[in-house]
Amino acid sequence: MNVYLGQFCQVVFVVGFSPLLKGIMERYRARLARRQGPPIWQPYRDLWKWWHKETVRSDQSSWISEWAPLFYFVAPILVTMLIPVLTTFPLPFAWMGDMLGGGMILAAGGLALLLVALDSGSVYSALGVSRIRLIGTFTEPLALLLVFVAATTANATIPFVVNQTLGHQPWLISPAHVLVVVGWFMLLIAETGRIPVDNPASSQELALIDPARTFESSGQDLALYEWGGWMKFMVLAIILMNVLLTPWGLSTTLRPLSILAAMGLVAIKLSVVSLVLVTIEAGFAKLRLVRNVDFITAAIVLAFLGAMTAGFGVGTL
Repeated sequence: MNVYLGQFCQVVFVVGFSPLLKGIMERYRARLARRQGPPIWQPYRDLWKWWHKETVRSDQSSWISEWAPLFYFVAPILVTMLIPVLTTFPLPFAWMGDMLGGGMILAAGGLALLLVALDSGSVYSALGVSRIRLIGTFTEPLALLLVFVAATTANATIPFVVNQTLGHQPWLISPAHVLVVVGWFMLLIAETGRIPVDNPASSQELALIDPARTFESSGQDLALYEWGGWMKFMVLAIILMNVLLTPWGLSTTLRPLSILAAMGLVAIKLSVVSLVLVTIEAGFAKLRLVRNVDFITAAIVLAFLGAMTAGFGVGTL
């Protein structure tokens, strides 16, 4: 298989599997609540429905509302090209940026969504933006600390180098490795608006945080926002499972059967971490806004401890 075709397979996997991953999570959430729940294919049906509905925008909106949906949708796809999704070795576009570059791309996509929420002129969207920025004040230094720990252990910020370093001795079972995985898991919760930081199923205007950004969106705009959000969750989960935890299951060659096997194994890994997340959510309630700061602060403390242990090599074998 050509290396560019392998790169294309990574993108197709993230774009195509992210709605299914969302459907699996919602189905499992319903089962935990002893409900039948929607079929796992429901997100694909929702995308079809939104895509064929009229897009309604405020007559006061600017060009931001026209370009932000596409920018937010493309951002996770660009990051997909930088990280090990299906292979243990770098593909052609993997050298375009490192972990910091990928973080900046995702942050730029999030900024576009914040701007379009303000551009809508809705008071509820503006309220949600203010809350998101409060949370972002703490998640951004958390992400930088976690990248610092990974870079310290691997002496590099390229994800393909980091995953090989953390997946082998002496860092495999070191305290720094454990702390960075736990810290990234907490960052995943905060960045994707999961319980206890936010309730993604909330529909009450005054309680909205993350869903407030798309509160005034409809039609194709809403389809791109939702699909982009699902891909963002999947990309962050891939970084957790393939970069920071272990490269197990990734293909070492570009043979078609090997790539297909990697798709299946990575899908299983992502499903497992997603179901673990939903199980944790089922045991907690949404925190009050001021308590969200405590949650993220705890993650920052863990990341700082990871940075200290990585810097001094504590617990390495």
